[in-house]
Amino acid sequence: MLPEDPVMLVSVLNMKLRDFYPTLEALLEDLDLPEEELLSKLAGAGFTYSAEKNRFV
Repeated sequence: MLPEDPVMLVSVLNMKLRDFYPTLEALLEDLDLPEEELLSKLAGAGFTYSAEKNRFV
């Protein structure tokens, strides 16, 4: 289960991206997360995904 708080969610997702997933797409597929919903939620809190860094910034 992922946290609802966007800051905590980014922390968890960045850790998973760093340690287990080479791309956001791999993480989304494995965790069965809807891409647009996740990106929209995090964008609302000021976060965007950097493919170059493979993390939310």
